Amino acid sequence: MTVGPDGDRDPVVVRAAEAVLAHALRSGASCGDVAVVIIDGPAGSGKTTVAARVEDAARARGLSCAVVHMDDLYEGWEGMRRGGEAATRVLRALASGEPASYRRYHWVAERYVETVPVPPVDLLVIEGVGSARLEHLDLVSTLVWVEEPDPQERLRRGIARDGAQVETHWRRWMVEEAELFAEVGTRERADVHLDGLGTLTESACS
Repeated sequence: MTVGPDGDRDPVVVRAAEAVLAHALRSGASCGDVAVVIIDGPAGSGKTTVAARVEDAARARGLSCAVVHMDDLYEGWEGMRRGGEAATRVLRALASGEPASYRRYHWVAERYVETVPVPPVDLLVIEGVGSARLEHLDLVSTLVWVEEPDPQERLRRGIARDGAQVETHWRRWMVEEAELFAEVGTRERADVHLDGLGTLTESACS
């Protein structure tokens, strides 16, 4: 669950998205003929907003682009790790030149509702908590870490989006994501680091 910073087209976020795209293009295709950008970090940090701006930047350059949201892969609040496994299956299929797809989860219906194909585009962006997994990092062109440093602000954003009734779920999710980030070393492995406002704080592009 991610909540973008206020102002989806903030020029700060746009500049950060351009830096992410530049790194991915310089790195080149990593998954068959597809360049893959993974945008990970704590829930409520603004990953979805960054992903949208990266997609805008790619299309502005005439590149085909698709975005996969981890929210669609999780099987509800207990599905963080299984969502990552689904992302691995998508990337492995693309790398092998096979048809790739995932099942989209409907949070209200509490079940998977459809199969979504993932075409072999120029740039594939996968965003969301746990999108970086050791099982598929070899297929990633650019790993982006987005983090709002204040956990209370992240929680505020999450509750503002999802409602106070899910606060217990959010708090448990925050613990689980921290454990997963430590296992993967996501922050340390990232090529590009952004803060909760989309400001570029560290980049292999510089």
